[in-house]
Amino acid sequence: MSRKLSALAVAAALVTAVVPIFGTVAGQSALADDLVTHHEFQANCSVTTHLPDDPIVLPGLPGASHLHTFLGNDSTNAHSTNDSLKAGQTNCRTPDDKSAYWFPSIYNGDQVVPPNFPQVIYYKSGILKYQDVVPFPPGIRFVVGSPAASQDEFRTAPGAIEGWECGDSTHNWDIPAWCVPGSQLNIRYQAPSCWNGRDLDSADHRSHMAYPDRATLVCPASHPVAVPMIEFKMAFPVSGDMSRVRLSSGRGYSWHYDFMNAWDAPTQAALVRHCVNGGLQCDPRGYDQYKPDRGAALGPDYRLPR
Repeated sequence: MSRKLSALAVAAALVTAVVPIFGTVAGQSALADDLVTHHEFQANCSVTTHLPDDPIVLPGLPGASHLHTFLGNDSTNAHSTNDSLKAGQTNCRTPDDKSAYWFPSIYNGDQVVPPNFPQVIYYKSGILKYQDVVPFPPGIRFVVGSPAASQDEFRTAPGAIEGWECGDSTHNWDIPAWCVPGSQLNIRYQAPSCWNGRDLDSADHRSHMAYPDRATLVCPASHPVAVPMIEFKMAFPVSGDMSRVRLSSGRGYSWHYDFMNAWDAPTQAALVRHCVNGGLQCDPRGYDQYKPDRGAALGPDYRLPR
């Protein structure tokens, strides 16, 4: 994880108080000089399968979608529901995150190129006042980005961070034509982090969510509830001549992804409270290696005590 200060981090206030679950004295608060540079934790999840399914956009219609690469919950398919996900298993490092994550598959010619190691899904604060972020409500789902986006819409989308990158090539708004051999193709893209407080889904699977105001980093009045800002950071083992590399949904600017929340609620709440509200840069256990005195949100088995 990068230690570079972001504009959001520099502007953030100092930590006031947080009570970690493991590794500190009960009731201990962060020190006044504990500068906040991050407010996040990770979900590290691996590929489970590739299917032409989309349980959010095309529920109950197997084979009706372009090919998607699925991470996390191994039961995800066109028929997935909140209940079926909770009954499934996950390969995410935190075993009580049974959420479903997916995105359009990447091809090199006719061959699918899957990520070949656990991928990083960040849960961050998207607002300035990170102490106000609350966990996702059970069952919420949404789509981030659009397969129908133009290149300019992708470039200017509030969820775009660096676009596509490989080696020293960054800020590409389509898949680069060439990547240094041995490098990887990467994409970073942020999700909206303001919820309307009512709907777990909407007709377009987007309208119940909104991005914070770019200037103030405050949620709009129409979507007043600040939830974690998900940021996909995906890496694909493909390089060299990229002329045949494409998304199953089309050009690189058709990148998008989907999320169905199936976290164990107390586990997610502990990570949000300790890491996001607490101003830490946490791994999937809720531990900040740069601030070991702050402890961890979860136990050695990446779970809350039962």
